Amino acid sequence: MKAASSLLSAASAAALSVGFIVSGAGALQLASTTVAQAAVVSSIEVRGNRRVDAETIRNNTGIRPGQNFSNADVDEAVKRLFSMGMFSDVRINQSGSTLIVSVDENAIVNQVLFQGNRRLKDADLGRQIQLRPRGAYSSAMMEADAETIRQAYGRTGREDATVSPEVVDLGQGRVNVVFNIQEGDRTKIASVSFEGNNTFSDGRLREVISLKQSNVMSWLTRNDIYDEDRLRADEEALRRFYYNRGFADFRVISAFGEFDEAANSYRVSFTVDEGQRYRFGSIEVESTVDGLDGQALRNQLESRSGDYYSAKAVEDSLVGLSERVADLGYAFAQVTPRGDRNFENQTISVVYTIDQGPRAYIERIEIRGNQRTRDYVIRREFDFSEGDAFNQVLIQRAKRRLERLDFFETVNIATAPGSEPDRVILVVDVIEKSTGELSVGGGYTTGNSATSGFSVEGSIAERNFLGRGQSIRLSMAGGRNSRDYTVSFTEPYFLGRRISAGFDIYRQTREYNQGYDSELTGGTVRFGLPITQALSTQFAYNLTQEKYVYSGVCLDDNGNPIPNDPRCTLSDYLKDAIENQSPWTKSSVSGTLLFNTIDDMRNPREGLYLNGTVEVAGLGGDAQWTKLTARGSYYHLLSEELDLVGLLSAGAGHIASYGNDGLRVFDHFQNNDRMIRGFKSNGIGPYQTTLDSNGNTVYNHLGGTTYFNASAEVQFPMPFIPTGIGLRAAAFADAATLYGNKLTGQGAVLGSEMEWRASVGASLIWASPFGPLRVDYAVPVMKEEGDQIQNFSFGISTRF
Repeated sequence: MKAASSLLSAASAAALSVGFIVSGAGALQLASTTVAQAAVVSSIEVRGNRRVDAETIRNNTGIRPGQNFSNADVDEAVKRLFSMGMFSDVRINQSGSTLIVSVDENAIVNQVLFQGNRRLKDADLGRQIQLRPRGAYSSAMMEADAETIRQAYGRTGREDATVSPEVVDLGQGRVNVVFNIQEGDRTKIASVSFEGNNTFSDGRLREVISLKQSNVMSWLTRNDIYDEDRLRADEEALRRFYYNRGFADFRVISAFGEFDEAANSYRVSFTVDEGQRYRFGSIEVESTVDGLDGQALRNQLESRSGDYYSAKAVEDSLVGLSERVADLGYAFAQVTPRGDRNFENQTISVVYTIDQGPRAYIERIEIRGNQRTRDYVIRREFDFSEGDAFNQVLIQRAKRRLERLDFFETVNIATAPGSEPDRVILVVDVIEKSTGELSVGGGYTTGNSATSGFSVEGSIAERNFLGRGQSIRLSMAGGRNSRDYTVSFTEPYFLGRRISAGFDIYRQTREYNQGYDSELTGGTVRFGLPITQALSTQFAYNLTQEKYVYSGVCLDDNGNPIPNDPRCTLSDYLKDAIENQSPWTKSSVSGTLLFNTIDDMRNPREGLYLNGTVEVAGLGGDAQWTKLTARGSYYHLLSEELDLVGLLSAGAGHIASYGNDGLRVFDHFQNNDRMIRGFKSNGIGPYQTTLDSNGNTVYNHLGGTTYFNASAEVQFPMPFIPTGIGLRAAAFADAATLYGNKLTGQGAVLGSEMEWRASVGASLIWASPFGPLRVDYAVPVMKEEGDQIQNFSFGISTRF
């Protein structure tokens, strides 16, 4: 009994002890959990900091002495301290009532160096990376910068460039970061191919896109650099090309560039589905707006029934209708096109519907990304401002205007909700690009004028001067016998209106082989005013002074003119102008009317260009005459498949004196290769004869008061020549007449009757990086006595 009682007592004691132990352990666990979830410290101690102030670190933890904090608060504190970018490691521990924050500070970057780079300058690379001198070093940032440099070389066409970053410890927490660069060879585009194109050849489509196959001129044109963004842009260019030529169902099925590491080149391939080709069917304008007659607006349409369908024609019609409707006072009217395909007839009928749109106003226009360009330069391209009615068509038109400025890499316009349901915020995002230009070029021009032979030209230009949208240009050019200096300035929005204003100051010197020199100094003040999208006008005031002096064989050893010397073959009229009409001041005003619908001024295929000018001299000065000149060029694509382009051009001019002194010999028109090819410059028309030192007859052409000229030309791609070179050929026929002469008192003038000359020939046309160059070979088929022949001509040439 006693033993049983003792055993029971022992068991009870053990159970009681176990109960105390378990309950104690539970209480201890509960206490520990409570501390982890809601601890309180009396102080925060910072360790390891050398440059960063301890109070700054305490404030960035977000934990305060005397306040509860949890493990989640500790994690958040570590993240905040890391986000400062100043530390390579952060540790937070609690010791008693003290919270200990231990940090390892990042080293400070002393210098960022680039080694091995030749194609890209240090300054260009430095602008693209994140690491900066006197900034904090980060290994992650260094690796990201190395990748940025590799991408920068990829954009220059060097995909195999390698970048090896290196850290040089300078002690005392300072480092140099060195990017060792191996630029590698240029990555080329081996081929550009198309699949699925039946209507247009590969060569024609290669001219549409910007990516070009590498060729001997790629080092100048730089158009063989593969880039994904350019590939996507080329997809859109193909869509626009097909949409504007009737292929409304066109699709780009795939577009990709396949990189060949062994050859370090890309093979670019496009697969397309052209679909059917449509023409415009019926075209109607309907209006649901009271008081607005849709049929009365048909003259605003650019789309015509029977023409091949064109997305651009529809877009232009939308703009024209929207502007006209807004001008009539219907600010909220919206124009919507609706197309109806007829698959049997392959036509698309279009109905432009004018509805009363929702009343929405532009609350604010926000402009972002313009670091250099002033806000007002961007705002003035909009035909509306804050508070005006919202119109999506006018917004797209403003976008195109901003893109045509050529100040920006990209322009994006988006909308955001305003402060009220009927308010809209326009957000304009731009990425600026370099607008400065430094160019140096050279060339060779044939002819018998002072500008013939080799010449060089250099210029400095800025299209966005001081971010104000103004342009300024300084240029110098010259050859063996000529010197030209020009300063030009243009303000495109004079007095805040869409009127351009500018001036040109120039000086020209010439040494002519006939035995005289000229010096011309002058200036022009001009104003331009757009009338419509295609029509504009320009007015100018011109002031020049001309000086002429004898040179060469016309002077004796003392520098005096030699009278009646047969070696000096100048005409009597030239001698009179040099001796009695120098210096000569011209003060004139001129007005020009310009109509231009050319699709591409560098490589035209469609459109009309007309230019007519009237100049009246006599507002002071010595000259008293009226001059009228006109020129027109019409381009038409004769064959899309063969890329045959036809050109018809014509010109005319007439000058008449209204003063007592008549015209000088220098006031008359002289022929050149823009008037007719196959003849020397100033080689046709009225003339006077003299004898040279051998007794041979010399024909001195004096120019004429009137000329007419016409030309027909067909242009076509060169077979077996890559399109990326930009080389085309042409066959042409020219005709011209230069006649009339009012010179009196200095001997007989011959050949002043209206006689036509004609020539036929062939040309090579090169859209070079220096501008359009062409070589012409012409054979005269109609000529007159005294005409001077020149079959071959070469020079910079545009036919406008």
